[in-house]
Amino acid sequence: MRALVVFESMFGNTRAVAEAVADGLGPDNEVLLVPAGEAGDMVAEDVDLVVVGGPTHVHGMSRPSTRAAAPEYVRKAEGALQLDPAAEGPGVREWLHTVGGGHAMAAAFDTRMKMPAVVTGRAATTIRRRLRRAGYEMVGPTESFFVDRTNHLLPGELDRARAWGSSLARRCA
Repeated sequence: MRALVVFESMFGNTRAVAEAVADGLGPDNEVLLVPAGEAGDMVAEDVDLVVVGGPTHVHGMSRPSTRAAAPEYVRKAEGALQLDPAAEGPGVREWLHTVGGGHAMAAAFDTRMKMPAVVTGRAATTIRRRLRRAGYEMVGPTESFFVDRTNHLLPGELDRARAWGSSLARRCA
């Protein structure tokens, strides 16, 4: 199986989750891990599974305005956070506008605070909906991976992401 993991990350959490998901999908599969701003039309290539993830901002997927606020958030954190290298490029929202005519299986995830989704929102819900509209077959429910109030992944989340990636690989086999 050939899988493509597309992600957007502001502070490195969603990148770390995407890397763990990619680890879980392998080693028997070919897995490409790509920031949304560099993904272009990679899904047009012979891809069997597309996994897409992003951070939850203001109850949903990030927007250019919420991404623009990230450097200020890092500055206010006084060294407790770092801006992800891909944070300044286009995000998942923009990338999803470019994909269509999907023929692969797909899955969606997000990172968000560990609170009820009615309070935080979920980027994965919109990612899933847009992938389905583009013609992708969803291989399971969306998944959220949790950060604390200081924007750091909770303990055990990377292990959970690896396990989720493994479960996706089994479903697609």
